[in-house]
Amino acid sequence: MFQIIFNDRSAAELAHLPKLLQLQILNEFNFLPEDLENTDPEKFGTLKRKGRNLYRYRTKEYRIYFEKTEAGLLIHRVLHKNTLKDFLFRTKLPMAEDEVLQKMPEFWELIDGRR
Repeated sequence: MFQIIFNDRSAAELAHLPKLLQLQILNEFNFLPEDLENTDPEKFGTLKRKGRNLYRYRTKEYRIYFEKTEAGLLIHRVLHKNTLKDFLFRTKLPMAEDEVLQKMPEFWELIDGRR
């Protein structure tokens, strides 16, 4: 058995959304941790840095960033796609996806709540 654990930041981000949208997002987030090895690259991405694996799940207009832990899935951020575009613009990055983000210390600061 596993759990989906929201950290304080991701719980707050989800709580700011309308209840119906929260339920729709959570309903689409219906997979098991072992399913992450054989996923649809349109919905899932993997970002790696210093031995850390972070997963990105696309659902509706949102991006959910999470890690696998012994207890289950730890949700770090629930970001609207425009939030991410704004982040890329402010850090003067080309509009790209996971490959570029995983190399940016500023992105990891955003995930870890230091930004």
